Amino acid sequence: MNITPVAYRYARSLMDLSLEKSAVDAVHEDMGLVAATCAGSRELQVLLSSPVVKADKKEKVLDQLFAGRIGTITNAFIGIIVRKGREALLPQIAAAFGELYNQHKGIVIAEVTSAVPLTDDARKRVVELANAKHPGKSIELVEKVDPSIIGGVTIRIGDEQYDGSVSRRLSDMRREFSKNPYIPEI
Repeated sequence: MNITPVAYRYARSLMDLSLEKSAVDAVHEDMGLVAATCAGSRELQVLLSSPVVKADKKEKVLDQLFAGRIGTITNAFIGIIVRKGREALLPQIAAAFGELYNQHKGIVIAEVTSAVPLTDDARKRVVELANAKHPGKSIELVEKVDPSIIGGVTIRIGDEQYDGSVSRRLSDMRREFSKNPYIPEI
C-alpha cells in the first residue's frame, strides 16, 4: 500500500498523543483492528471515500462499527479525521501508524516471498541475515508463498530488497539476449 505524506502526518500525531498518554500498545491494537476492518470490507472503503455521504453519517457508521472495540483515544482520533474530511485516508493512517509503532519498538519486518513454504532452516537463515543487517532489533518474519516466482526467494528487510527468484533471473537473461550484438539486423 502506498502511504501518502498526509497519512504519515496524522499517524505521527496519533503516535505522539499515544506516547503522551502511555497508551501506545492499546492504540496499536486499535489501529490494527481499523486496518483489518477497512481491508476486509470493500463497502466500508467505498463509504469512507464517497463524497456523497455526509461526514456525520460516516462518523455514526464508524462509531457503531467500532463501538466498545477501540479505546477512547482512537475513537476520538477517528472522529477528528472524519470532521477534517480525511476519512478516506483511514486505512493508510492505520498502516502508517503500524510502521511508526514498529520503529518505536525497534521491530524490523523481514518479508520473505518464496514459491513454496519455507523450511525451518531457511527461516533461521533469513532471521540471521536480518539480525546481521539490523543488530539489536527485534525481527518479525512475514512469509508469503507466490508460485509465480518459479523458485528461489525474494527478501525485503526494511527498505532493502534481495531478489533471488528464478523469474527475476529469467527476466535478466531475456534482457541480455535482447541486446545480443551477434544477431544481424534485417
